[in-house]
Amino acid sequence: MSNAAISHHQNGLPDVDETDVGRRRQALAAVLFLVIAVLMGIDLVGDAETGADWAHLLVEALVMALAVVGVAALWRGLRAAEVRAAQLDVSLDAALKEASRYKTEAHEALRGLGEAIDAQFERWNLTPAEREVGLLLLKGLSHREVAEARTTSEPTVRQQALMVYRKSGLRNRSDLSAFFLEDLLLPRDSQ
Repeated sequence: MSNAAISHHQNGLPDVDETDVGRRRQALAAVLFLVIAVLMGIDLVGDAETGADWAHLLVEALVMALAVVGVAALWRGLRAAEVRAAQLDVSLDAALKEASRYKTEAHEALRGLGEAIDAQFERWNLTPAEREVGLLLLKGLSHREVAEARTTSEPTVRQQALMVYRKSGLRNRSDLSAFFLEDLLLPRDSQ
């Protein structure tokens, strides 16, 4: 299995590597053209030995030459596809390493943000249910989605959200998000 197929499998994508399928089809076509060229060559020799006319021999030679050209073109395309697949494997490996590095760095930063949010919720004296609602609202879920995630009613979530806003002194979800995220989005020079 190629690196691309392995990476697709590890990321939950289908195992079918379209590049491999295309290369197999191209190789099959090249083999078929080669078989045609060989058969045409055998027929050409047989016809020449039996004294076939030159026009017939010329047509068969032309078909054989076209089959050989087809084999060469398909073989060249196959080699180019293999080189491109190898380049894509290298690029995919580099991208996966970069994504892994970013994920690790982001995880560290987000852990710190999560701890800061939790500490602020404590200062606001939020109940465990209000904390959970507050976090889900910060993640961008609607009241209905929060209710579904918590298996509770939407009016209950609305009431808990109001308590979060009241205890925090904030007016709404936008203010809640801005309270925690505003400084994260400043340009680098402003920090």
